Order: sequence, then C-alpha cells, then structure tokens
Amino acid sequence: MRQSPRGRSPFPRLSRRRRLVAGAAALSLGLLTACGGDGGDGGDGSNGGGATLEVWIMEGTNPDAEPYVEALEAAFGEETGASLDVQFIQWADAHDRFTTAMAGGELPDVAEIGTTWAPEFGAAGALADLSGSIDEAGLGDDLVPGLIDAATVDGAVYGMPWYAGIRSLMYRADIFAEHGLQPPTTWEELRDVALRLRDLEPDMIPFPVPGGSEYGLYPFIWGAGGEIAERDGDGWRSTINSPEAVEGIDFYTSLATEDDLSVAAAETWLETDQLESFQNGDAAMVVNGNWTVNTLLQADPAWAEQVGVVPLPGQGSGLSPSFVGGSLLGEFNSDEPELAWQLIEMMTTGELAAQWADQSGYFPGQQSLLEEVQAEDDPLVAPFARQMLEAGAALPVTELYGQVQGEQIVQGMLQRILSGDQSPQEAADEAAAAMDETFGG
Repeated sequence: MRQSPRGRSPFPRLSRRRRLVAGAAALSLGLLTACGGDGGDGGDGSNGGGATLEVWIMEGTNPDAEPYVEALEAAFGEETGASLDVQFIQWADAHDRFTTAMAGGELPDVAEIGTTWAPEFGAAGALADLSGSIDEAGLGDDLVPGLIDAATVDGAVYGMPWYAGIRSLMYRADIFAEHGLQPPTTWEELRDVALRLRDLEPDMIPFPVPGGSEYGLYPFIWGAGGEIAERDGDGWRSTINSPEAVEGIDFYTSLATEDDLSVAAAETWLETDQLESFQNGDAAMVVNGNWTVNTLLQADPAWAEQVGVVPLPGQGSGLSPSFVGGSLLGEFNSDEPELAWQLIEMMTTGELAAQWADQSGYFPGQQSLLEEVQAEDDPLVAPFARQMLEAGAALPVTELYGQVQGEQIVQGMLQRILSGDQSPQEAADEAAAAMDETFGG
C-alpha cells in the first residue's frame, strides 16, 4: 500500500452555499430513560385529562431543539389535552442510565432508541410492540425499510422510525472534472477510476480502505450477495465466511493490498480519520455518510463545488446495499399507551417529522417524506436519499450483534487482511468463529 501523501492547499472560498436537508445520522445511537407517566385520565387516547408523558431525547442531535420541543408540546397539548416532560440525555452515558432505570422500574413513557439497541431492550421486556398501532394507522408500507427491519423481531416492532442516515460514495467532483473522469457505476469502474487517479494525482489517496471501520465493508459483502449472519433455528450463526461474503471482502481489501489504492496508515483508520483525509484534500473517493456533507460545508462553503455524491455502485449493475443507521421512538410500556402512540406518531410522521429533519439535517424515517427530499434533486442530497430508498440494509437483528460490534470482530478481520497476516478467507473464517462464539453456537 502507498505511503501517506502530502496535504493539499485549501480550496478557494465561494460565496454560495447549498442548503442541505440531509445530514448527520449517528450510527451508534443510544436510548433514553426517565420516570414513567403519572397515570392521569388520558387512557382513551383522545383526551389526556391532565396526564404528563415523560420523553427522553438524545442531546445534540438537533443543534437547536428548543423551537421544535415548544412546537411539539403545543401540538400535543392541543391534540390530546396532555402535557410533556421532555428531557435530554448525553449519548455517552445513555445505556448505563437506561439499564439503571430499568432495574429500578423508572422507565420513560417514550424515548429515543438506536436501531441496533431495539432487539436488546425488546428482548428484556422493556419495550412495547408497536406493530398493531403501526398497522392500524396504515403506516406499515411507508417506513424506511432498513429502519423498520432493524426494529422488528419475530413480528414484534420495538420502535417507530424517526430519523436516519446512510453511507454512499463521496468523490472529489473538481478533480474528476479536471481529468474528464466519471463516477463509477460498477465495482470494476470503481477500481478503474481509482487506478487512473493513482497515476493522474500521485499526491492523493485514490480510495482509502479504513481498517478500523466496519461500515465501508458491508456494502461489498451485501453487494456480492453475502450476509454477515443469518438465523439458525432459535439462534444465529455467522455467514461472513461464505463464498459470496468473502468475494465482497476480497474485492474491497484488494483495492488496498493488490491495487495500491489506499495507504498503509489506513489499516487502523476509523471512519473519522477517513473523512479527515478527504477534508484535508488527501483522498479522492471515500465511503461516508450523508451527515458528513454538512460537516464539510460548515467548515468551508467551497465544498459545495468540490464534492460529488453517487449511490454505492453494484457489483455489475444497480446499487450495493448500505447500512441504514438512525433512531427509533419506543414506548416503554407506558401507563398511557394510547397517548404514547399519539406522541410517537406525531413526532415521526407529517409536519413535525419534516420539521425535525429540516432542523437537524437528518433524513426522515417515513418513505413519503424521504421521497420529497429526493424529488428536490439536490446533487448532494438526492443520491443519499436514493441509496436509502432503493438499497438500505440492516445489520443482523439480534441483541447479540451489539456484542459482536463491541468486540470489533469485523474490524479485526479487516486489519489482519490489510496487514497481510491472513488471506480474506482465513480472516473471515476466524471472524465467523468469533461471531458464533458470541452467538452461543
């Protein structure tokens, strides 16, 4: 692999900046805890009768959440006669606070939860099954598939999609234009254009392959027809060492190990390091999230003319699936289930859902709203929206996959391949064995 190149000089500043509706989606999202509702007389779901619902939301998702909360409280009060006690919690200690509250019986009525956490807390009996309410409201066919899939376990739905983000292929549009290059639409085109960039721009990294991040790899596993894990009776077993999965792993890592399109330093890079390399002008193409476009523009509006986005190309045609991360709203077995559902529906659909997405820069979790974003045809937004609508995917829907991520099994596999210690098949076999041990197989 190549050595780290020199940085480039800053871009010339431009006066114009595009407004982006899409933006950040946190890919490790926690959930919130608080005391339960006070009972009240609002059980009929239409008149809160003075009841108060406690609602916990992660701090920092919306940079200025107060106007939204005020609008939400007013709309909910007018609709139901009930009131809200909205509290914000830090991401870092959310899980510990939730488990402590669960042990002490101090759960919230409604709380924000991360997609990968829903199976864990659903299995613990903390979350109510929302499938009946979703079906009765006619919303089942209008939810972003990756989000609703992540919330669904054995037919039970442990959260309503609220907001989401996804990764696609970001590239230096100005460099591509300078050399008459087109963004890739297949894997081989990705390799070919990266090889051309290696020769045309020797001071740039054509396509860094970060060994410390799992999310850039998954599209190639899924794009080759592989899966990370699958159900096996009542449990799970890893399939990351299947021929299809290894084909995707081999292609992705070969861009670094065989084609010299990455750098040795990237073997331990996190996703943030990869973004930094792109932001510093070192990298020509990266797999990263829709939220990072806002990060670039906030740092320098000139990026509006320097960056391009396309969905992740498929192996031979179409698109490669990409992980949909985001947040759900869950009901924690509230004493006021009808009111809790009214609040969840109000926050995740229609005007208030669109307002949250616009203010925070996230994608909405409702497909019809996401289609409106795509229809605006902003070149830095629509490709991400298309990726989510047409090729969004969920990680294995089991509480045990959180442990797999905590053990960094996939990252360890990547790093062994990128360093040359193991072949893709050997590393995948070792990863599969470690996953199966975690799955209890």
